[in-house]
Amino acid sequence: MLDAVRPRFGWRFAAITLVAAALAVLTFSLGRWQLSRAAGKLAQHAAMLQEHTLAPLSERELVREFAGRPDAEPAFAFRRVILHGKWLADATLYLDNRQLHGRPGFYVFTPLRLSGSHETVAVQRGWAPRNFDDRTLLPQVASPAGEVVVQGYVAGEPARLFEFSHAAGAQGASRIRQNLTVAGYAAELDLNLLPLTVVQTGEASDGLQRDWPAPDSGVDMHYGYAFQWFGLCALVTMLYVWFQIIRRFPRRERHAPR
Repeated sequence: MLDAVRPRFGWRFAAITLVAAALAVLTFSLGRWQLSRAAGKLAQHAAMLQEHTLAPLSERELVREFAGRPDAEPAFAFRRVILHGKWLADATLYLDNRQLHGRPGFYVFTPLRLSGSHETVAVQRGWAPRNFDDRTLLPQVASPAGEVVVQGYVAGEPARLFEFSHAAGAQGASRIRQNLTVAGYAAELDLNLLPLTVVQTGEASDGLQRDWPAPDSGVDMHYGYAFQWFGLCALVTMLYVWFQIIRRFPRRERHAPR
């Protein structure tokens, strides 16, 4: 004869079930949301690469598209440009703690006054290593006089790094900066800067390197978060099943006959 003990389900079991279900639904939804973010970035990255295959914009087309706008259109990111203009060498700035292929150094920015226009573009001209013996020593960067031709692609503002004080407080104090905003750059120099930057491409010149890495879609972070949320959902489900269902049903014991 089999002797089974019937488990009892009360308010405590119901409360734990509701909490576990809510946690499982929440973590699963967050995982799905991260996957949707990744899909959106992949689509944006594909559109950006497609934009790069189009014919490059001239300085006139660039001014027509962006003059008077508060910020750059994301659709134009990575669009190639060919610009003619003159360097404003005295306004060159150096963004510190920027790496190229794992080496720390500077991103060098110089405004380019566009030919036939009063508009100016902040150009990320290249990367230069830092002198670690004298951290105030600036790299030697040549800025040819006269009209120059710049090939590159449209970009937004450079990625912001953590800093203890706002960049605005340091404006005018040093040509070495931690961060750069186009609006702040324009206000400091009293220039009509277009709401974008141009990353110069091509062979190394003027004391600068330009072997930029290919743009990253940035989806790895979202895939990592999605894995964590789905893993937490699975953990909650397994713990609930083990402790609230399997452990509640004791093993049936067969009594041996006397």
